[in-house]
Amino acid sequence: MTQFDKPSHSLDEQLAKLGARGLQLPDIARAHHYLSNISYFRLSAYTRPFYVPDQAAHQFLDGTCFDDVLALYVFDRELRLLLLDAIERLEVALRTQLANTLADHHGPHGYLQAAVFDSRYNHGWLLDTLQHEAQARDVETFMQHYRHKYPEAPPQPPIWMAVELLTFKSVSTLFANLRHTPDTSRIETHFGWKFPVLKSWFRSLSDLRNLCAHHARVWNREFGSFPELPRKPPQGWPVPPAAIATAAHRKPGQTLKPQRRLYMQILVIESLMRTVCPESRWAERLVQWLDRYPTISRPHMGFPADWETLPFWQGVVAAARGGEA
Repeated sequence: MTQFDKPSHSLDEQLAKLGARGLQLPDIARAHHYLSNISYFRLSAYTRPFYVPDQAAHQFLDGTCFDDVLALYVFDRELRLLLLDAIERLEVALRTQLANTLADHHGPHGYLQAAVFDSRYNHGWLLDTLQHEAQARDVETFMQHYRHKYPEAPPQPPIWMAVELLTFKSVSTLFANLRHTPDTSRIETHFGWKFPVLKSWFRSLSDLRNLCAHHARVWNREFGSFPELPRKPPQGWPVPPAAIATAAHRKPGQTLKPQRRLYMQILVIESLMRTVCPESRWAERLVQWLDRYPTISRPHMGFPADWETLPFWQGVVAAARGGEA
């Protein structure tokens, strides 16, 4: 077992280390300020694209300066906020559809019956979790009202309250374990995609939401949880290629799988947003944001080289570049 022996370094020592690796630091005070608020460890994830490839000892590419690294960090930060803006709307839509469907088909407390869900679903966990939330000291106002006005009712609230007490991950899992075809068909009809696809998409979006909310790097991440491709995609839907090359981006011969990269998540978000928020200009803002950072690698985000010319994106790109969103 290797023993951890890395010492702690002061901010001045951290800056000296970056300088020794060839990073240009024209304004030491400014760099010191950012490291004191972002942290060397967090920012180090954004230094890697600027290192000379295939060298054991880290050395920055010639001409790399602190602002190059900072710009990539800011790019990723703004990206997370943009993603959260859309994911919030999709999450609320799923909560709404799940609550309305189960209430209409099974009654306000019908979800308390395990038969509503797949036998592999941990229904006992759901009941325990909701009972705990309902009895918590710091409880939502609507739960206080429910407890006081209906003391003889089940401790778990009606489904439209229950979905507000669960995390997005738990809601997506609840949705994925619906057993009855009338339930799944109704939600399929609303979103316009088949149940197996929606299960995969909302699961991956809940994971992406957590990464964004916890300030994790997303721009060049390979996701462990990634959306499934529809078996029969609608006409004009841009099925990502099996692989894309990044030879022009410092690592000759490297290939990436777009389905595991951010592009696929963005494609899923926009596909759902066109139903949930058809008047939204979210995708236009995305294009404008990408245009502000033309030097950042699109292949590392999973974008195919021709993505802007695909019918799915053509109108969005044209609108984004014709005026402000």
